[in-house]
Amino acid sequence: MSTQPLTIEGILKMIELSGREADKRRAEADKRQAEADKRWAEADKRWEATRKKIDSLGDRLGEIIEDMVRGGIVDKFRALGYDVTQSSQNVEFGLAGATSGEVDLFLENGDIAILIEVKTTLTVKKIRKHIKRLETYRQYADAKGDKRRFIGAVAGAVFKNEAKPFAIENGLFVIAQSGKAFEIVALPEGFKAKEW
Repeated sequence: MSTQPLTIEGILKMIELSGREADKRRAEADKRQAEADKRWAEADKRWEATRKKIDSLGDRLGEIIEDMVRGGIVDKFRALGYDVTQSSQNVEFGLAGATSGEVDLFLENGDIAILIEVKTTLTVKKIRKHIKRLETYRQYADAKGDKRRFIGAVAGAVFKNEAKPFAIENGLFVIAQSGKAFEIVALPEGFKAKEW
């Protein structure tokens, strides 16, 4: 096997061949990257469509829970001595012309109103938010000259951790599923509904 000495022409030829090979490999890599980018874009579109379906399902589940709670809740509060004469859903309110909040279920008569927050899953954090909503609603009502008493309640299909005792300790009625329907949870002796 004979070896030929390197010449400038030989070196230039090797560089030219290497450059063409590098260009070919770069073009192949660019093609693979473009295909990968296309697959990622398609996966992103599918994920976004799936996310929208899941969000929609969550919204629908919340509406179903709200309708289940609303079904017999007036009678349940009447049985507790609250003469509820009217029931409304998704009542918006606001101060200074801006929407400040929304009450999922609003039960009322001439002197009292029961503001119910309905969630699929209730947590202490969501209950705190409802208490803040009740305080804001009280300010809204005062600004409008509404002197009714307001009572709060929370309803949910699932209660996390200490949500039920936290709600009761804060003077809220708790409405939970009982297996047959949604019921107002048995209250401890001496329970007094907090008024806002």
